[in-house]
Amino acid sequence: MDVKLPRLGEGADSGIVVNILVAEGDQIQKDQTILELENEKAVAPIPSPVSGTIQKIHVKEGDEITVGQVLISLVEEEAAPQVSATGKPETTFESSKGLPRPAAEAKEEAVLAKEYRYEAKSGVPPPASPSIRKLARDLGIDLTRVQGSEPGGRITLKDVRDYIQRLQQMAFEKRPVSREAFLRPPESIDFSKWGSVTKKRMSPLRRTVAARTQEAWSTVPHVFQFDEADISALLEMRKKYAPLYEKKGARLTLTALALKAAVVPLKKHPIFNASLDESTQEIVYKEYYHIGVAVDTESGLIVPVIKDVDRKSLFDLSRELGEVAERTRRREVSLGELQGGTLTISNLGGIGGAHFTPIVYKPQSAVIGLGQGTLKPVVRNNQVEIRTMLPVTLSYDHRLIDGADGARFIRDFVEALQNFKEENFKLEGK
Repeated sequence: MDVKLPRLGEGADSGIVVNILVAEGDQIQKDQTILELENEKAVAPIPSPVSGTIQKIHVKEGDEITVGQVLISLVEEEAAPQVSATGKPETTFESSKGLPRPAAEAKEEAVLAKEYRYEAKSGVPPPASPSIRKLARDLGIDLTRVQGSEPGGRITLKDVRDYIQRLQQMAFEKRPVSREAFLRPPESIDFSKWGSVTKKRMSPLRRTVAARTQEAWSTVPHVFQFDEADISALLEMRKKYAPLYEKKGARLTLTALALKAAVVPLKKHPIFNASLDESTQEIVYKEYYHIGVAVDTESGLIVPVIKDVDRKSLFDLSRELGEVAERTRRREVSLGELQGGTLTISNLGGIGGAHFTPIVYKPQSAVIGLGQGTLKPVVRNNQVEIRTMLPVTLSYDHRLIDGADGARFIRDFVEALQNFKEENFKLEGK
């Protein structure tokens, strides 16, 4: 029988093979992990649904695979190999591209075909993100005619644009659309002409980050708002309570304080806690406050989500944030822990730098970026004082949010930091 990739969760229709844990000829048991798949920056084990002996492995490490694609073929215990009604083995998949391997005559037909067409025996559509599928529907584009440039044949926004440009060019020149026009690979630049180079393949996580940021930047009209928060008093309170938190197993960080403060403007301005449903053109207002926190790992940026921030104390947030960040750096967070965020906070203050412009983490509508707090001369009560000022950036989706609303939100967030109440630091019984 053929073991195919099951659906991993809502919106999770593809992933990249990072580890294959079995070999051809191995006897495996039901629920034994056969490979590990990276999806949406989480690494998930894929178990075998039955026991048996592995005949063939159809994928390799680094392949991008989609739901319904064959992973392995095996002989079930006390069962003969499955064959089709004609007595021929079932069609398998090419591991290098994740595409069906047709019979010889089918190959000849494909070569002679006038246009490229994606075909999969399982009937699954060509791999593409929901936003790409939506765009194709709106434009009346058949994605089976678009040649994907990403591993596994995944279709990107650039692929769709290139497809449209080729159609326009063919129509203008009044020439038939050839198969070769659809298979034209991206141009490769030989940088070694100008000196020595070293090449390193992009990691699965980096490819995921690249695809997500390109999609967000291409489809979300960004607006950036800048401000500064006087966190002098906040840092004094943090210094006072940090030792107590550490004794209780929690590290009191500025990120935890920002999590607590962000709830204030989110409740006051619910559009920042909303998302645009592009398929129905509806604004979805969420009645929960799940905030993502950007974590810098050796493999790349990962954004786990802290759930129900409004219902948790500062101590609970500090402890959970430290635990989740550590598991994220070890790549032990689950897919569920990376989903459901309503806002994201990216704090680069520990590294340094001032204002920066983070990209909205789609389908969220906004992200807050925090720089490094620095001592600056500030006029207070008609006198110049040296205060610690924190650079704050708000990036938001201009389809949902206007500039005036962005100014109000960032101002309220700054005031929440500057007027942070000491009672939030206190622990029960202390």
